[in-house]
Amino acid sequence: MSRRKPTVRTTVDELTDSADRHHEDRLATEEPLEIRLAWPGSPARRVWVTMRTPGHDFELAAGWAVHEGLATAVDTVAYCTDQELSEDERFNVVTLTLGGAPPRDPGHRHPASSSGSSACGVCGKDSIAEALAAPSAVRWSGALPEPGVVRRLPDLVREQQPVFDRTGGVHAAALVTAAGEVVVVREDVGRHNAVDKVTGSRVLAGLSPAEACLVVSGRAGFELVQKAVAAGVGSLVAVGAPTSLAVDLARRAGLGLFGFTSSERTVKYC
Repeated sequence: MSRRKPTVRTTVDELTDSADRHHEDRLATEEPLEIRLAWPGSPARRVWVTMRTPGHDFELAAGWAVHEGLATAVDTVAYCTDQELSEDERFNVVTLTLGGAPPRDPGHRHPASSSGSSACGVCGKDSIAEALAAPSAVRWSGALPEPGVVRRLPDLVREQQPVFDRTGGVHAAALVTAAGEVVVVREDVGRHNAVDKVTGSRVLAGLSPAEACLVVSGRAGFELVQKAVAAGVGSLVAVGAPTSLAVDLARRAGLGLFGFTSSERTVKYC
C-alpha cells in the first residue's frame, strides 16, 4: 500500500444559472495521524491524534513535540510498522524517538485518549501562564520585517501553495526572513498542523525553528501564537484577525503580531 497523497479525485456537478457541468475535481485529503513518543527506558506510547493532510508527516510530529515543550531535538522518526495495524492505519502512525526523557510527562498532560480535529490546536495548554512557562527555542533576536515587507508576505506565500491551487481547501504556514525571503512553506487542512510542519522541517534538518517571521493564511488564534512563541520566532503575520487571548499572549511574550494583512494594509497589535 502506497503512502497517502495530499489530494484525491472526485466527481462533482457544477451548477450555475447558465449551465450545469459534470466534471472531475480535487479534494484536500483529510486523515488521522497518530503520534507516538518513545525514549530510552520507555516504550512508544500514543500522545496525540490529529486530523491532517498527508505529506511531511515526520515534520508535523516533530514540530508538534517541540511546540508542546516535549522535545527540542528528535533522534529518529518513522512510520510505525506494528503488525496489528490495519491497512487503513499504515502511514497514519508516526513514532518519535527522543535521546532522553522529555522535560515533562506526556502521559500527564496528554493521556492516551488525547485527540484533536483539523481545527484544533490548543494542545493542552489552558492558560497564558502555562504557555509562557513551556520550554521554547532560543528566541529570535535579529531584525523584524518592515511594514512594507509584511504587506507583501501573504502574496509571496500564496505563490507556493500547490495543494491550495488544486483544491482551495488547505491552510499554509511559512517561515520568512526579515527581508521577505521565504524559507519554507507547508500546507495542511489544519492551520496548526501547517505550523507544526514548518517547525518540524527545521528541527529535522538540525536547524533552529526561530526566524524573523511566521506567516499563516488564516486568523491568529491563541494556539498559533503559542506555537510561534514555543518556536522562538520574532513575529507572526496573519491574513485574518487575532483573538483577544492571542494578542495578550503575544504582548506578554514579546512577539510581534500583525493581522488583517494584505498588499494594501496590515494591522500591528504588538
